[in-house]
Amino acid sequence: MEKLTIVAHITAKVDKTDLVKAELEKLIAPTRAEDGCINYDLHQDQNKSNLFLFFENWTDREAWEAHMETSHIKDYLAATDGAVEDFTVLEMTQVG
Repeated sequence: MEKLTIVAHITAKVDKTDLVKAELEKLIAPTRAEDGCINYDLHQDQNKSNLFLFFENWTDREAWEAHMETSHIKDYLAATDGAVEDFTVLEMTQVG
């Protein structure tokens, strides 16, 4: 079992920043309660307010994959459909 670090980079359309932020914030509590979630921290860029990053650590890939199938993730995707300019997920392994 190897810990998985996820960096999710979300760029909202400028006119949809508040909507995307509100929907991202809704993910925090249920995700932190999931089995295998070590941390799930949302950040907003200080200079480009429509840019958000989630820094996540999961006990293993299976826990993260289960997270991606939850109803709260599906609700987020439906609520922000058309409001996100770019969404990139980096799957990382700590090396130091």
